[in-house]
Amino acid sequence: MKKNIFLLFILLISLTANAQEVISSQGDSYSNANGSIDFTIGEVVIATITSGSNSLTQGFHQTNLTVLAIDDFETNFKAKIFPNPTKEILNIDILNFEGLNYLIYDISGRQLLKSKIINKITSLKVNTLADGVYLLVINGENNQKLKTYRIIKN
Repeated sequence: MKKNIFLLFILLISLTANAQEVISSQGDSYSNANGSIDFTIGEVVIATITSGSNSLTQGFHQTNLTVLAIDDFETNFKAKIFPNPTKEILNIDILNFEGLNYLIYDISGRQLLKSKIINKITSLKVNTLADGVYLLVINGENNQKLKTYRIIKN
């Protein structure tokens, strides 16, 4: 009796277990009335089966993909951010600066600085920030994100 319960328990665990997933840049899925096939370019091959004229290669396949966020930035926006890496001062050079503002975030997403851009070249004092990597976000009117820059403070 204990052996049967143990086998039933193992069977239930094997039916509910999830395999590892691979995130790939290419692949597709096809199906018709006779069956379906999914493939991922660059997947890890674990077995190849051949039966005369047909071959099947098995591997790990990405079955679902969850996108957390996509920011649609303005592709025509141009700004010069210098020097990068920086120690004390960071300059933002923008030809058309009216209505723009900047925000600086640490790598954990905490906002550290925020202000309007009021000149063609705006200088930010970053000497009080700890050494590390920061994100400089430039927003347009209505807080529309225009561009994000990675800043290194050392």
